[in-house]
Amino acid sequence: MTAMMSKPPVRSTKPVRLALSDVLRLGLLGISTRKFRAALSALGISIGIATLVIVTGIPASSQASLLNQLSALGTNMLQAQPTPDQNPPVLLPESSLGSVQRIGPVTSAAVVANTHTLVRRSDHTDPNDGSGLTVLASSDSLLDSINGKVHTGKFLDASTDKFPTVVLGYVAATRLGINTLVPGRQPPLVYIGTKWFSVIGILDPMPLAPDVERAVLVGWDAAKQFLAFDGHPTVVYVKAREESIEDVRAVLPATLYPQLPGLVQVSRPSDALAAKRASQSNFSALFLGLAGVALLVGGVGVANTMFISVLERRREIGLRRALGATRGQIRGQFLTEAVALSGLGGLAGTVIGVLATLGYAVYQGWPPVIPPLAVAGGFVGALVVGVLAGLHPSIRAARLTPTQALAST
Repeated sequence: MTAMMSKPPVRSTKPVRLALSDVLRLGLLGISTRKFRAALSALGISIGIATLVIVTGIPASSQASLLNQLSALGTNMLQAQPTPDQNPPVLLPESSLGSVQRIGPVTSAAVVANTHTLVRRSDHTDPNDGSGLTVLASSDSLLDSINGKVHTGKFLDASTDKFPTVVLGYVAATRLGINTLVPGRQPPLVYIGTKWFSVIGILDPMPLAPDVERAVLVGWDAAKQFLAFDGHPTVVYVKAREESIEDVRAVLPATLYPQLPGLVQVSRPSDALAAKRASQSNFSALFLGLAGVALLVGGVGVANTMFISVLERRREIGLRRALGATRGQIRGQFLTEAVALSGLGGLAGTVIGVLATLGYAVYQGWPPVIPPLAVAGGFVGALVVGVLAGLHPSIRAARLTPTQALAST
């Protein structure tokens, strides 16, 4: 009888724990029920993030165009040659090219040498008139080392090095009256020393290497075979990584002529290198400032929206608290809503910013540059801004007691 009248077990009064999916659903509920306001809030943050991407992407594209123009001025190029007027003259070793190529930061190197022969358009012209042109023996890597380009035809390579073929600099071609090469036709000939050479290429103008513009270039092996060339280079062209250009310049004389490095003179880096480095630092400071302003504007917009949302939804907060919702669940609901708003706005802003940057860069003829940090940082930054902007409103909502919330409606 006593056992039959025992009290029923007391049920636990602990609040129900909400799964992550439930918290996410509650946060998105506020967005879905107020679609227009949510769209405006997302638009505010998307404008901020789009601004972040644009103010980093467009200047980065402009900077890339500027740096390409400065690089074309030879910011990473050096030229080494024996000091003139030495008696006896300094002869650089035949192994100079290989020695320079073994310097770590060097990305390209080439050698040329004066063959001390004359070039003529015909063997019937004055044998002492070389039209002010120089016949240079050249390594195949010359164009890469001086940022040169072929105007027509092709440059020297392994297949032509041993044959009597030449490439004309832009000025040399003009003086010799050879302005173009027609594919399929017999190439024009020039007379060097006592032998005819076929012209296989003409170079574009090269203001960085005026000596090459006024030169007739012969393959290294062909110069030895047909022009009695001794194999000693007279000029060494070097291209190196810009951050190490001063270090390469310091070791170049000893690398080329270890007996007496002081007898080798090396050109100093182009003044454009200093301008390039200054532009990089100035652009970086500009990026940081503009990005910070854009994020601040977006964060203020989200915070304002969440404060208004808390004021308008006090009845909802009161009912949920009366039905047993904990303060942590209220905080989670409003914080999730703020992060979701910022995330949607950040995603839309990132896409808009990337498309706008690409379109403007293509329109200006710049190389399109989208900094990966700006794209990733735009979206992640939007989420962080959402957390910060929604933190205080969510805490304020959670502090409301059911009576406070219901009494104010």
